[in-house]
Amino acid sequence: MTRIGIIGTGMLGNAVGLHILESGYQLTVFNRTKSKTKDLANHGAKVVNSPMDVSLASDLVFTIVKDANAVRDVSFGGKGIVEGKHKDLIVADMSTINPNASKEIAKKFSKYNITMLDTPVMGGPNVAIKGELVLMAAGDKKAFEKHKKEFETVANKTFFLGPNGTAHSVKLAMNLQIGMLALAISEGITLARGAGIDPEVFLKILNSTYFKTGMSENKAYKMVENKFDPTFTLKNLKKDLDTINEAAKDFGLELPMTIKANELYKNAVENGLGDLDYTGILAFLNQTTKLENQHK
Repeated sequence: MTRIGIIGTGMLGNAVGLHILESGYQLTVFNRTKSKTKDLANHGAKVVNSPMDVSLASDLVFTIVKDANAVRDVSFGGKGIVEGKHKDLIVADMSTINPNASKEIAKKFSKYNITMLDTPVMGGPNVAIKGELVLMAAGDKKAFEKHKKEFETVANKTFFLGPNGTAHSVKLAMNLQIGMLALAISEGITLARGAGIDPEVFLKILNSTYFKTGMSENKAYKMVENKFDPTFTLKNLKKDLDTINEAAKDFGLELPMTIKANELYKNAVENGLGDLDYTGILAFLNQTTKLENQHK
């Protein structure tokens, strides 16, 4: 059976790892903060001291880290993945990064005779733990086919999209939807409240129409109750909006709504809300609305 490794055991990495273990695979993990590997260790994962040790013990290594610089660090830094290279090692990057950075990192891996695939996913830890992510893959198709069984273990839908960078481009386009939807629902709730209408009435009507979404049917009711337990933090979505705007600039584009959304999420982080769920952008709107009312 394929030996699997995970580098980066935050909320998503931990959930993916637990499902991999439940599916019967041998799993080796590394995280810079070792305490974040405890849950996986308790379920049978082998915890090691460096990315190099993960690659030595694995045939397929998932990197699930913060950004492109973190991918570079665990890949090429001291005791990085490349120092544990061996025949047929494949790296699958599940982080959310700039597609041009992905191309550059994949090219650098190829100099070590290591294949890197883009494998970003849609879905949070609550979905990952059940193996119900949506996985977008790009890079060498033979490498993808070789480990298709493993990819279909962590995801119930997989899409192969083309050369390196392609999957990360689609992932950014998807996360743009998340940011915009959270803002639209938050402003809808805020407007309903301002008009003296129970926001649950707004949601009930919204969810009776073509315009309903998974977010409006599920998370929105928690938003109304000011429950923002994170599955994906506000500061991480802000980081992704940074990346989306960088990528747009690389492609010669300007996304005006994304630029504005990024400003709002940046302000929310600066106001101490970064560790809330991304839907906590509603808490920021609540803050600003109260401030505006105080100045009237």
